[in-house]
Amino acid sequence: MSVLNDFQDWKNFLSQRVEQAQGMGMSKETITDVAHQIGDYLAKEISPQNSQESLLKELWNAADEQEQKTIAGLMVKLVHGGEGPQH
Repeated sequence: MSVLNDFQDWKNFLSQRVEQAQGMGMSKETITDVAHQIGDYLAKEISPQNSQESLLKELWNAADEQEQKTIAGLMVKLVHGGEGPQH
């Protein structure tokens, strides 16, 4: 099963990647930039697998670049217990 098939699996996957990035010493800004790049790729290349991903894709496509960075930062914050990455 792909992590994109279930939103909770996707959040768990993203949370693990954020923790790995922190462990490598990445700053909050760098993590958010990477999340933005991933979000942009997913929105352009991957079909949503559930209603949550459909909503995120619609929001992403309606947003300008700064708003997309905000969405990416909020996703990182969501999966990291509401705090966002440290650094």
